[in-house]
Amino acid sequence: MGRDTTDTGTGPVTVRRGLPAGAERRAAELYWDAFGRKLGPALNPPEKAVPFIAAHLNADRAVCALLDGQLVGLAGYQLGGRALTGGPASAVLRAYGHLRGLHRLLLLALFERHPAPGQLVMDGIAVAPGIRGRGVGSLLIEEVAAVAAEQHCREIRLDVIDTNPRARALYERRGFTAVRTERTPYLRGLLGFGAVTAMRRAVGTRGAKEL
Repeated sequence: MGRDTTDTGTGPVTVRRGLPAGAERRAAELYWDAFGRKLGPALNPPEKAVPFIAAHLNADRAVCALLDGQLVGLAGYQLGGRALTGGPASAVLRAYGHLRGLHRLLLLALFERHPAPGQLVMDGIAVAPGIRGRGVGSLLIEEVAAVAAEQHCREIRLDVIDTNPRARALYERRGFTAVRTERTPYLRGLLGFGAVTAMRRAVGTRGAKEL
């Protein structure tokens, strides 16, 4: 499924569901560019993290933005027990070794979020630097919202860290409301952020700024 939804000045962006075959490495690079600061303590160094992410993507849990056939943005979501990124504990241990892998598993466990009944959990948005600020993030959010509606979910939930105010502002424009902030100052030195805010949006609603 795809459709032309906006023009960046260099051509129309097509939003489609599912990660295109062969785009795994590109998707992992975009994901790491967006979330590497957050995931770095668990998955660094980048030269190991990017191939690891690419090898453990669930392609059917992505909504993608393409420009001239090139992947320029994606949003992941968790539904039915599967998320965009994953990989069993054994894969982490194989990639990083048992001693260091156990430490990394503990850090990754801090990021785990499980949907409540009727929820779709959105796993963040990654957009290529060259086209940020041109509405691609909003397009991806609305496509995820369409998936949630088709799956009869009542709400979409996401988490945003305190060091990413730009993302939070986008989510608020698209109709998300903060419902709870979990402050973890003891993790600031380790992970680089000290609070996580849960945000929710009822399925069927849209942001104040229409596309």
